[in-house]
Amino acid sequence: MVDDNELERLRDIAVPAPDVEAKARALAAAMQAFDLDEKNSTAPQGTPAGLRLTERAQKLWRDIMQRKLIATPAITALVALPIAGYAAFEMLKEQPPVIGGKGTVTETVADKPVAQKPVQEQPAINEPLAGAPAKEKKTDADSERRVEDEAKVAPTAQPTAELSQSNDLARREDGTLKDYAKQELAPKAVPATPPAPAEVDQLAAGGRANTQAPATAMQSAQMPAGAVAASKLMVQPAPMPSDQMQPREENRDRIETFKTNPVHETAQDPVSTFSIDVDTASYSFVRRSLKEGSLPDPDTVRVEEMINYFPYDWKGPDSASTPFNSTVTVMPTPWNEHTKLMHVAIKGFDVKPAEQPKANLVFLIDVSGSMDEPDKLPLLKSAFRLLVSKLKADDTVSIVTYAGNAGTVLMPTKAAEKQKILAAIDNLEPGGSTAGEEGIREAYKLAQQSFVKDGVNRVMLATDGDFNVGQTDDEDLKRLIESERKTGVFLSVFGFGRGNLNDQMMQTIAQNGNGTAAYIDTLAEAEKVLVEDASSTLFTIAKDVKIQVEFNPAKVSEYRLVGYETRALKREDFNNDRVDAGDIGSGHSVTAVYEITPKGSGGEQVDPLRYGQAKVDNGGVANADEYAFVKIRYKLPNENVSKLITTPVTAANEVSSFDTAGADQRFSVAVAAFGQKLRDEDQTANFGYDRIAEIANAARGADPFGYRAEFLSLVRLASSLDGNK
Repeated sequence: MVDDNELERLRDIAVPAPDVEAKARALAAAMQAFDLDEKNSTAPQGTPAGLRLTERAQKLWRDIMQRKLIATPAITALVALPIAGYAAFEMLKEQPPVIGGKGTVTETVADKPVAQKPVQEQPAINEPLAGAPAKEKKTDADSERRVEDEAKVAPTAQPTAELSQSNDLARREDGTLKDYAKQELAPKAVPATPPAPAEVDQLAAGGRANTQAPATAMQSAQMPAGAVAASKLMVQPAPMPSDQMQPREENRDRIETFKTNPVHETAQDPVSTFSIDVDTASYSFVRRSLKEGSLPDPDTVRVEEMINYFPYDWKGPDSASTPFNSTVTVMPTPWNEHTKLMHVAIKGFDVKPAEQPKANLVFLIDVSGSMDEPDKLPLLKSAFRLLVSKLKADDTVSIVTYAGNAGTVLMPTKAAEKQKILAAIDNLEPGGSTAGEEGIREAYKLAQQSFVKDGVNRVMLATDGDFNVGQTDDEDLKRLIESERKTGVFLSVFGFGRGNLNDQMMQTIAQNGNGTAAYIDTLAEAEKVLVEDASSTLFTIAKDVKIQVEFNPAKVSEYRLVGYETRALKREDFNNDRVDAGDIGSGHSVTAVYEITPKGSGGEQVDPLRYGQAKVDNGGVANADEYAFVKIRYKLPNENVSKLITTPVTAANEVSSFDTAGADQRFSVAVAAFGQKLRDEDQTANFGYDRIAEIANAARGADPFGYRAEFLSLVRLASSLDGNK
């Protein structure tokens, strides 16, 4: 039984003050409990785990710092180095080092690494962080001086913050810094992102800013002010890289996907039918992609548009009564020794400036908020200024804009009032959504008000992308355009910018509006489309132009059409005048290329049938020596009944070698090969960019505007980007 006197003595004994070691053990136990709670918690904490020493390394290090194992400072110094190496080895086993010495690595709860950088500039250690209480300025002078000296000589890049601090602490003997060392060696959490200024203030004051840095806040409360500042400088993560801080802008370009034309067996499918195409948007889009350092999306590459981007000196018709003339050439294929190319070239009648009809133009301009970029509305305004300078005094210009809703900026005005028109263009400002359908209706309404009989009546739509107000479906817009074109008002579309371009919509409404689609990426391209090619852009000489080719199975085993995938027509559409097709402008040139396999050449890709093979016996049939029969059907601009032009293709159209073909034929074939190469088609897989460049350079000819020289530079760019294939 305990003596009452002894109990009285125990009651009166003063409670001993906790020593440094007891404080360290208590703090370590608290931190361990905190970490265990975090590990077992199911709620996301958002706190990354810092790199930790193993438990064994912690014990060894603590024993050293407490001088339980080593008695003298000299021996401590000798043993500290290998122990520090062992600690580093154990730590690196648990966490791989950062490659390139970029600083510490932290892990988020989702186990995603966060890049960190060493601190480049450190403020004076003896200055407290902003917002810290004044009382924290009073600190142990010797401790503060040593922290400052060690911060100055510390390397700018450390494998880990803890290892750097451990090596420094091996040389410290001050009792206060021993506590600091134990706290620094204790497990702790490192903020995943730099704290906000208010959080920094709270941390410097020893308070808890938020749940993302509890351990750091607790440690700060136990440290001298200078030590707190030094600790923050060493462990504060660097900002996230810019590409992680700012999400990349979403690319919302809408491009129509399509499959490359297949090879057809002539005996089974001898007829090919398609609508002509004089659009050039694809070439400009490809050029921009290459100049920006990337190969174009294959679906942006429409080979026929690339071929028809260039002016060619095909033989044209002698009079306007026959709006165009066709020239057919058969030549060896440069990328396949077993096949030939059938090259069909069409040249439109070139209307002389004095004979050009009056023009009634409505500029339909997208001024929605997305147009507020240098390559959109500012470029658009410059482009239309160029067009205005090309018009004759008695031509008429109207301007309709659309954003949240459509509005008339300029009522029909004669081009003689040039300054008034230019001022209206210059005053355009972006803003709002995109009510394109309403704008189209308003533009057609204005075009009807100033309609010119036997003249050019055209809406010229300039936009960067989608119509997101009103009718937005391509099929709905198509029906709207089809109904309006019956009034004699045609529509052309000009695309601007990247990231929001609706190329699919542009193609749909241009094809159904008896107009063209172009993509303007530079002022030079604006000059080409709206100044140099103004006649072919504005003045239509034939509409609904269709081509149908019938191949002779006795001479041709197989064929495929290069390009025109989006312009394919049914066989019966050729004679149906209700079916819309492409238009040809004044002086326009149109080129189509077929790759054909002569019968018996050995280049067939389709195996012959084993049973019931189709037989073709032309013993008593006329025209057995023809390769093919080309038919072209068209309507004059003001007529609704089509006319027919036919051309038989015989040996008289054939040249003996590729090099003996005309320069324009060879250059257009080089462009066709380039387009197929960019689409990664099988036929040109083994045909190198160097060979394409060689053909194009040899057939460069007269190049007054430098278009062909630019093409050669694009081939070189593609070769570099594609690994010189």
